[in-house]
Amino acid sequence: MIVKEQTLQNLRTQLRGEFKLRLAELAADSVYKKLATEIPSTTASNSYGWLSDFPHMREWVGDRVIKDIKESAYQLVNRKFESTLGVNREDIEDDNLGMYGVTSRLRAEEVDRFLNTEIAALLAGGFKGLCYDGQPFFDDEHTIKENADGTGKDILLSNIVGTGKETNPGWYLLSLNGSLKPLILQNRTQPEMSDITDTKNDSVFMKDKFMFGIRWRGEFGYGLWQQAVGSRLELTAANYEAARLKIQTFKKDGNTPLGVIPTHLVVSPENEAAARKILEMQVLSGGESNPNFHTAELIVNNYLSAAAAV
Repeated sequence: MIVKEQTLQNLRTQLRGEFKLRLAELAADSVYKKLATEIPSTTASNSYGWLSDFPHMREWVGDRVIKDIKESAYQLVNRKFESTLGVNREDIEDDNLGMYGVTSRLRAEEVDRFLNTEIAALLAGGFKGLCYDGQPFFDDEHTIKENADGTGKDILLSNIVGTGKETNPGWYLLSLNGSLKPLILQNRTQPEMSDITDTKNDSVFMKDKFMFGIRWRGEFGYGLWQQAVGSRLELTAANYEAARLKIQTFKKDGNTPLGVIPTHLVVSPENEAAARKILEMQVLSGGESNPNFHTAELIVNNYLSAAAAV
């Protein structure tokens, strides 16, 4: 049987359709969608100087006070990622293609797993990974300025409970209700499927396989540290309350409150039981009301268990 162009076109349509449909289904509930803001990229990299230099509202007296975005700002350079599926030419000749629809959906699941894994690793690595101010995302030496115009002495702020060097599983109190979330997923391209189906192509000729490849180009990075508190201390009610106090009392230049509201507690499965006792037990074991009941929504992130705590 000769492989006809229409047969190949039908295969392309099937595989791409199965891939896109499954990817859309997964995206609705994916953890990375909850934790990261997706930002489009149109060049080799994006610069995020506006994270540190975005001006605050002030009374307009005299001329406007203009703050310029720093050119040497936090920058995310896009990288490429791929996954390739080989379809045996005999399967097309023999019309044995049903299994490839399943395989295409599995490839979509792998893309979703990849994005979730990378975002989890980014969060877990925040005790060393640098953010826009040149400090680790979770750090005890973030600074704001004494005066609202960005002048004056530095004031140190911490978004860690503990030292960040403890060996317990990390847990994270985040504010996820703003336009920008604590983590960034930078998309240069969306995950897409392309193919090599020309029978005259060297790869097809030598391997007797048609190639269907998934490609994504982008990067992962940190947003505003003021929207996150991290800890590797034991997850207790007292430590959780210390994290809430920190994030709620963060300030901006001029030493004025930011008004950050913590919305989600993110934990690995190792901390799920402790987190549920803190957030979901309405009455404590002694009979008194739990002051932390429903003060944040719980996200149990299974990918954090595999994330390397760097």
